[in-house]
Amino acid sequence: MHDAIAALVRDGDTVAIEGFTHLICFSAGHEIIRQGRRDLTLARLTPDLIYDQMIGAGVARKLVFSWMGNPGVGSLHAIRRVCEGDAPTLELEEYSHFGMVARYTAGAMNLPFFPIRSYFETDLPRANPLIRTIASPYGDGEVYAVPPLKPDVTIVHAQRADANGNTQVWGLLGCQKEAAFAADRVIVVVEELVSEDVIRADPNRTIIPGLIVDAVVVEPFGAHPSYAQGHYDRDNRFYLEWEAISREPATLDAWLDEWVHGVPDRAAYLEKLGAERRAALRPSASAPSGSVDYGEYR
Repeated sequence: MHDAIAALVRDGDTVAIEGFTHLICFSAGHEIIRQGRRDLTLARLTPDLIYDQMIGAGVARKLVFSWMGNPGVGSLHAIRRVCEGDAPTLELEEYSHFGMVARYTAGAMNLPFFPIRSYFETDLPRANPLIRTIASPYGDGEVYAVPPLKPDVTIVHAQRADANGNTQVWGLLGCQKEAAFAADRVIVVVEELVSEDVIRADPNRTIIPGLIVDAVVVEPFGAHPSYAQGHYDRDNRFYLEWEAISREPATLDAWLDEWVHGVPDRAAYLEKLGAERRAALRPSASAPSGSVDYGEYR
């Protein structure tokens, strides 16, 4: 992880760490903090704890987002501190969930914009002048348009990949594929590195092909406190704890000193987390989804 972030994430970059509740790469965010990146534009459908931590650590100048909060708990207090009041230091650019997906899709398809209908009767176009109306070229009225989003770096966590970067995900999907195809550089972080034969045996599960991947990082538990379907559950206890940790700058700084700057890498973070807490998040039973027969033709 150290080498991937050092080589591929630069000051001033637009960075997308995607994953919709599921497979959020906290370990990459922590390494970005550790390496002292600055002036980043952070893009994400649902900024939650990882961006609260990164913005609290001072890595970002701008946030491009849709919904934001500590899911099921409350606000993101570190972000609120730097974007509210008389002298905000964080620039905000807000869309709906689908608006963000449309932006990534336009970026992935190299389109100049993406048309959507969902901003009628909302205030978002007033809050964000980049959401604009255009006349349909087919004469059926106006639609809204959003600009493409092309991150410098997209970081995706997944269950497995091969050494070439062919990446497979199962469980809840977000817009990892669109964000990866839209990006200039792609880092894939996985629970497990598998052989090419494993990937080829189940090709429909591959959401990101190796041809667009710049680095593969093997980092088990790299999404904690988020979850990786089949590997470990969401650590709901941490999301509850973050409410108190993030409320005051001093407690947030103390947490960053202990859990990010105070450990050299994810392995040390997991050692500190403890075997008992990790074991409590493991699946209690196996739940295979069945199998398919692709057939063999000679």
